Amino acid sequence: MSDATFPEPNAPLTHILVVSDIEASKRFYSGVLGASLFREYGGTSAVYEFLGCWLLLVTPGGPTPDKPSTSMAPPRDPDNVSAAFTIRVTDCAAVYDALVARGAVFLTPPHTSEGGHEIRCFFRDPAGHLFEISQYNA
Repeated sequence: MSDATFPEPNAPLTHILVVSDIEASKRFYSGVLGASLFREYGGTSAVYEFLGCWLLLVTPGGPTPDKPSTSMAPPRDPDNVSAAFTIRVTDCAAVYDALVARGAVFLTPPHTSEGGHEIRCFFRDPAGHLFEISQYNA
């Protein structure tokens, strides 16, 4: 019987993002988001540190012995989202302008939500993963 602790204290959580073009994705994560490249693996994957999180970019692949019925694929339809990232900012308009200058393509300019509690806008990485920048209004 094991006495292993789960989760282990200070264990990092890594987000795996399947990307169709690893080079375009690396340029986006480094150049647009300012993430720090930590490690690369044989031209098929790259690990980034971003806002205290680990992002592992991987290219598509089929089943493997440890996941025999699972394939890895980028989003088929970026307009149907099952997961997304939200980055809280203090000035949504300023961050929007900065990211546009770096090459991010937003779905719309910043909008105030119903009720006025936040200002937000959304953009995608080259594979179609959705990101939101959000300014909370107290």
